[in-house]
Amino acid sequence: MDIRRISPDYAVSPQIAPEDVPAIAEAGFTTVLCNRPDEEVPSELSAETLRIAAEAAGLRFAVNSVTHQGLNRETVDRQMQVLEASDGPVLAYCASGTRSSIVWSLGQVGRMETDDIIAATAKAGYDLERLRPQLEALREPSEDDEPGAD
Repeated sequence: MDIRRISPDYAVSPQIAPEDVPAIAEAGFTTVLCNRPDEEVPSELSAETLRIAAEAAGLRFAVNSVTHQGLNRETVDRQMQVLEASDGPVLAYCASGTRSSIVWSLGQVGRMETDDIIAATAKAGYDLERLRPQLEALREPSEDDEPGAD
């Protein structure tokens, strides 16, 4: 298992297995968040199998399947809802941890400076510099948000 902390309350990991769950609980995580669609994994690593293992260890389990085509505002909002509802640190996993890092980064727009978002993921080993233009674009207010706009 390769857990990488991005913030005090959020870490990412490549695919986990049911036998990893006790160590996840011992590490102090309270919620496991699956960002990997079941179509990408064998049945023994399905979200349902991991949900059963997580709940047996006293952890919350949530699913927010992230695909490159399906990465949108709703996916980001769902991710942030899971983080905000958790009563402790969240471990999110996907194939490599990259998608979990990207969706977290998009959710931090307006909460953190772009440089800080990119630095946090880089420190965890995920170079998301290519995401900078998108993060900056999301940060900029639309014309409708400007004072005096009709």
